[in-house]
Amino acid sequence: MTNHTLIGHSQRLPVLKVSTLPGVAEQVWNGSNVSKNIPKEGKLFIFYCSIYMWGRILNPVVISRVRLTWSARSLFTMQLKTTEFKSLFSDGLNGIAEIFEKHKFELRIAGGAVRDLLSGKRPEDVDFATTATPEEMKSMFQNAGIRMINNKGEKHGTITARLHNENFEVTTLRVDVETDGRHAEVEFTTDWQKDAERRDLTINSMFLGLDGTLYDYFQGYEDLKNRKVRFVGSAEQRIQEDYLRILRYFRFYGRVSVKAAEHDPATLEAIRENARGLAAISGERIWVELKKMVVGNHAAHLLKVMYELGLAQYIGLPAEGDVEEMKRIWQHVKDHSPKPVTVLSALFRCSQDVEKMDLRLKVSREEKNLGLFLVKHRRDLHKSQEDPDSLKPYTDFIIDSREVDAQSKVCELLKYQGEDKLLAEMSRWSIPRFPVSGHDLRKMGITSGKEIGTILQNLRDVWKRSRYQMDKDELLCHVNKT
Repeated sequence: MTNHTLIGHSQRLPVLKVSTLPGVAEQVWNGSNVSKNIPKEGKLFIFYCSIYMWGRILNPVVISRVRLTWSARSLFTMQLKTTEFKSLFSDGLNGIAEIFEKHKFELRIAGGAVRDLLSGKRPEDVDFATTATPEEMKSMFQNAGIRMINNKGEKHGTITARLHNENFEVTTLRVDVETDGRHAEVEFTTDWQKDAERRDLTINSMFLGLDGTLYDYFQGYEDLKNRKVRFVGSAEQRIQEDYLRILRYFRFYGRVSVKAAEHDPATLEAIRENARGLAAISGERIWVELKKMVVGNHAAHLLKVMYELGLAQYIGLPAEGDVEEMKRIWQHVKDHSPKPVTVLSALFRCSQDVEKMDLRLKVSREEKNLGLFLVKHRRDLHKSQEDPDSLKPYTDFIIDSREVDAQSKVCELLKYQGEDKLLAEMSRWSIPRFPVSGHDLRKMGITSGKEIGTILQNLRDVWKRSRYQMDKDELLCHVNKT
């Protein structure tokens, strides 16, 4: 984790809920704005609590007379001043920020970009949230002469502005009015916490002001420091709002957690109870999450847990997948940047399993063909035990297949088989060009298409036996002998 700086006494403390003696109504305190209705004992507690949080001693007598709880509106803030954060401020972002400030609308960085910045990473994509409605944003941008693109997200509150050759995706704060497990009907709000409440995980629910102030309502920063993945509020409720969050939980677990098996049992039970909901999620959405998860940390463990919780049948994986084979293959491939299908192929027992995956997840043709290739050749295409050139069976296969991506497939096969040395050799190997063409044979007076095809194949065999060393003239000398 990156070290961050708290800004002295200007730092706002968490919003605390204080209960004094029995019968006294609870009051909420935020920073220095203390309700006049809080009795003397409560105010004294707040004073001592403030002192404690700056490293002094908290009076135990006061503690015995009041009860402290984190309220639903607790807020932790701190100041972020890292190189990664400062690097975001391009001419485009500064221009966008000026417009929102001019019109007195708040603009903050949201979600995953905040998580990445707190982890010391510069985010690839930065999403913004604002108190301005889509109509207000459109009016601001139009008046400033800023072009807007991709209006598909407008009904969900997202406006994309383009300034200085950069796109800025800004979304109005929202609350979910109605959810069906796949989509949500939203209503716009100006309440930052309500927007945070509708997000999936605590580590994704934080906001970051453009002045570097972190706004954290659900202890997301603490969870991130502790490498803990936790749903915002009730795991069951968050999952039922969008069942895809089940897979997002596993993906972020692999991304954040240090240890493989530190799941909260209640979270796993909520996933088990709601697994069937994944059946209604589109295959394309499932694949986006699944293919990221299976190449991340703890992938073998996470797939095993997913099988134990009964998820496989709903996400395109074989119900009786070979989990033990998958765990073994993961040890082979984990350090070699495998493709997602390479990992999943270990679960497949036959080509029909690949077909069923494709039917459910709508994977690309390249991904499907890789799965079929691995299932077919993982046992019968292997290094030679007799020829000193162990790579030869693989290079011969590539030459014979004449497919554009044959070498890439073979590299994935070598990862699957755990052939690290041969993988390194294959990565350096360049496919040689067969030097003879049909035109060369026609110049020799051979005109029959069928005969030309036969001769070319025979010459290829001769060329392979020479380990692709013979040139055109040497090969053509063999024409009369074929």
